[in-house]
Amino acid sequence: MPDLLTTQELQAILQVDRTTIYRMVGSGKLPAIRVGNQWRFPREEVESWLQRQSCGASQTNLPNGVTSVNPDPAALFPLECVQLVQDAFADALGVTMVTTDLAGRRITRPSNLSGLCAAVEASPTARERCGETWAAMAQEPGLTPRFMPGLLGLLWARGLIRVHHEIRAMLVVGGVAPAHWPPAPAELKQAAQSLDLDLSLLQSRLDEVHRLDAQGQAHVLSFVQRVADIFSHIATERSRLLERLQRIAEITRL
Repeated sequence: MPDLLTTQELQAILQVDRTTIYRMVGSGKLPAIRVGNQWRFPREEVESWLQRQSCGASQTNLPNGVTSVNPDPAALFPLECVQLVQDAFADALGVTMVTTDLAGRRITRPSNLSGLCAAVEASPTARERCGETWAAMAQEPGLTPRFMPGLLGLLWARGLIRVHHEIRAMLVVGGVAPAHWPPAPAELKQAAQSLDLDLSLLQSRLDEVHRLDAQGQAHVLSFVQRVADIFSHIATERSRLLERLQRIAEITRL
């Protein structure tokens, strides 16, 4: 006889009401068997079902067999899914996008890099300075996205990514040329030296930037937090699912 969960036990695991469970059973989404006039849920089948829903979630196996959410920021998301969403929005809006932790460390690959940003990426020093600039943006007190100058004066904005009620990451959007572009020759030379970049390479890529007028910038800003909120929803649902898997592991050990 398989180990069976009651409806009440399954409610505690999934954190949903009885009606939702019955609806999932009726639609065939949840494994269940009828025992008399009540539904029972085979524990092993429920565990397998939850694992299939996790979309390959990253887990850390603890010595006692309980699974725990990986604290690595990259484990907040199903990265392939988030990367595809980020790529699509970056291309559609005509800007560069990257998801980072609050220290400015990259979680995703940058999407829709301009030619100038791609040249900057060639320098480890410049990449580190980019991260420092983004980390400073995370400390900005305002919640509404706005464009701020970064390396070479290019404009960047950030949207905050929450998991449950905690800010855990951010979406950085921009690489947009400011109104006064390009930088003066003296400024460009100084930037090349401080960022360990080849001056002639920078000069050859100055026209390869994202350009937006005031209306275009306002349009992009209207999407920054909306895209970040999509990632917040994905990360929060992933976290809830991993918590359910952990509760199932704990029940299994009883």
